[in-house]
Amino acid sequence: MKQACKRRWWPALALAWTFGLAAPQALAQTPGAYVVGAGLADATGEVAETSLFGYADSDQVASGLQQRMHARAFTITDTRGGQGMLLVVVDAGMVSQALHQRVLRELAGRHGGRFTERNVLITATHTHAASGGISHYTLYGLTTQGFQHKTFQGMVDGILRAVDRAVASEAPADIRFGRSLLANASAQRSAPAFARDPVAEQQALPGQIDPDMAVLRFERGGKPFAAVSFFGTHPTSLTSKNTWVSGDNKGYAAYYWEHLVERRSYGRDGQGFIAAFANTNPGDVSPNLNLRPGSGPTDSEWENARLIGERQARAAIATPMTLALNGPVDMRQKYVDMSRQQVRGEFTPDGRAGTTCPAAYKSAFAAGSTEDGGGGDGLMAAGLVGEGRSNPLIAALGTLVFAPSADLIRCHGNKELAIVMGTAWPAPLSPEVLPLSVARLGQLALVALPAEFTVVAGRRVRQTVAQRLGLPLNQVLLLGYTNAYAGYVTTPEEYDQQDYEGASTHFGPYTLPAWQQNVAELSDALRTGNQLANTLRPRDLSAHQISLRPGVVFDDVPLGKSFGQVEVQPNPVYRRGEVASAVFWTGHPKNDLRQEGTFLQVQQRQPDGRWRTVRQDHDWDTVYQWKRVAGAWSQATVSWRIGADVAPGTYRLLHHGNWKNGWTTAIHPLAGTSQPFEVR
Repeated sequence: MKQACKRRWWPALALAWTFGLAAPQALAQTPGAYVVGAGLADATGEVAETSLFGYADSDQVASGLQQRMHARAFTITDTRGGQGMLLVVVDAGMVSQALHQRVLRELAGRHGGRFTERNVLITATHTHAASGGISHYTLYGLTTQGFQHKTFQGMVDGILRAVDRAVASEAPADIRFGRSLLANASAQRSAPAFARDPVAEQQALPGQIDPDMAVLRFERGGKPFAAVSFFGTHPTSLTSKNTWVSGDNKGYAAYYWEHLVERRSYGRDGQGFIAAFANTNPGDVSPNLNLRPGSGPTDSEWENARLIGERQARAAIATPMTLALNGPVDMRQKYVDMSRQQVRGEFTPDGRAGTTCPAAYKSAFAAGSTEDGGGGDGLMAAGLVGEGRSNPLIAALGTLVFAPSADLIRCHGNKELAIVMGTAWPAPLSPEVLPLSVARLGQLALVALPAEFTVVAGRRVRQTVAQRLGLPLNQVLLLGYTNAYAGYVTTPEEYDQQDYEGASTHFGPYTLPAWQQNVAELSDALRTGNQLANTLRPRDLSAHQISLRPGVVFDDVPLGKSFGQVEVQPNPVYRRGEVASAVFWTGHPKNDLRQEGTFLQVQQRQPDGRWRTVRQDHDWDTVYQWKRVAGAWSQATVSWRIGADVAPGTYRLLHHGNWKNGWTTAIHPLAGTSQPFEVR
């Protein structure tokens, strides 16, 4: 099925009928029912000599920047009741519990009691090309060599700036909502597990995916100024071989709508339209449509990231806004200990009560997803691990190292325990006390959970909330990767397959029913107006963090060279479609993240002789690549892929960076400019 992109009246009518949304007369609403603010800020972390997060591959060490990471914040307040919420969508592999805790503390200092755990949702796009090392839990620091303070602080700073800008921009606004179908941006990557689900659920998800594209659009005077898209696909178009920081397909989707369509500018003084692309329940779907890493729609991972991103953006832009929101803003939130939940039979497939378990992984976790790749490629090639396969040797090793009890083994069912996180001492290797929220936004409900839900698991959660709140299923949205992160969530039926997703479901076969039981409780409280006691709190492990990655001692250049000097000049002439590049002597990019700035510029000479900047490092077609040459010497390569729409003329490449003085430890700026070249 092709994405809905045409603007004629009949597709909008058909979609409204298909999804059961409000009829056209529902578009009338009280003007200024909400006060809305929207803010965007740079949240880029370290882009060299730090591990990327997502594939759990210790060899995937950052060597540059292809696209800056951003935080996009939205404040929504009901003018009649005064209740409000904050939604932040950040380009990141995950939102760690540490990040959530720190941002809440900082928000309290900046905005008093306005933003608390009870009304704040911070969600990650889940790009696998983001800098890692932002969790306080050991499991997520194993492949990043521990906690990376600069990357963590860069994300915190970016989120806080985005929130400040959203607050500063607040004004009365209308909120509209719509849904459409996007069926060519994801593919089912765990079909055998999906086939274990009841036939009725399989039939409700044609193509074995969740094709729903849901969009919130914010308007003033009938003119849109921001939007949030909700669509489930993995940002894994870029493979584990990539070492450049990037937003992947969701990063390109935001860039397409904001910059290429709405002509938004970025940087410190950037203004214009804000488009966030949040994730939902893509736990078992891949953007690699050919079900091979880096394959589909093409055999170029970068072209795939662009195409899958553009498909999301085009679908979001064309989605008809069939429902005008007009109702209260409210939220219920709590923390639950997912390692010891007693689950009632009303939430289990067989009607029998069950219990969750302290977290553990099977050996298939180490393999990663076959369709998206990961850090276990070598183990898979050696036949040691694989999706749906058992390995008695690894199971025996896990028993020797972690000594799981008979009760724990029994609790996890047919999962072979290779890594036991939940019983480690003095703290578990992954979080067990986790946040969840259910929010009411007019006629919609948002369910925010800290994990990766498969398409059927996500649908069951949404059904639970829809039934409790008396809403149509299509007016309940699931927001995964929110406020913390604790692996995957499959249905109990899918869990028994023990593919990668089931092997990575932390708390055993009753994980999903436990989440359903808890969102039901929150939904009941939201419906009745009751408040919930929130006495449970997650651990604060901030005082126990280490990093095995050394910082920058000092920078230097060879005798006769200077910082910013061009070592390799660009060619005199390039044609469109070619890549222009120059190599500069530089310092380490860890000296300054250059947030709200840039590591590079592409400039075009104007008729009056002045130079105008036409590209920076937030643009999709530029790359800043860093390389250590020897010792303290390093070089930066600035590249620009010259598109077919680039005007002929004279251009030059610029590099900006910083170097550290070994004697004084002072950080100094540097800059370099290439010789001009012609584009014909």
